[in-house]
Amino acid sequence: MLKLSGIQADSIVDGPGIRTTFFCQGCPHHCPGCHNPETWPFEGGTPMETEALVDIVVSNPLCRGVTFSGGEPFAQAEGFLELAKALKEKGYEIASYSGYTFEQLLSGTAAQRALLEQLDVLIDGPFILAERSLETPFRGSKNQRVLDVPKSLAAGEAIWVTAPRWLGEY
Repeated sequence: MLKLSGIQADSIVDGPGIRTTFFCQGCPHHCPGCHNPETWPFEGGTPMETEALVDIVVSNPLCRGVTFSGGEPFAQAEGFLELAKALKEKGYEIASYSGYTFEQLLSGTAAQRALLEQLDVLIDGPFILAERSLETPFRGSKNQRVLDVPKSLAAGEAIWVTAPRWLGEY
């Protein structure tokens, strides 16, 4: 069960291609200038079952990827882990935003590490208003990284995505 603040079924701004984005309810970071401050409170949101969320994704034949956004998806790691596994089984690319860094998630809870292991791409780090940029594809501020999670886990360090589609080179 996840508590969501919203769903965008045809997103083109939360990763390349047409994606479904799930916005979770609750965030501990409270970054100044946050694009989604309504997601900060852990109270509220709409409880959703994994099966219903998978049905939303598969009902869109144009959708090839799913993005977890926030709020902070890793604050609901168990629920997003279940959803990520179900979507990976169906062949979807899974990306997630997080105010935590890759390094913090490596040493986070067991559920956070397990969720990280299900991702293809992680956009990590807090939003920093002083580093805000509209020229950084799929990132809000220049400090945030777009990471290739499988390569990063194998190397034990953050490895940037090199796929042109994630770099805004369509």
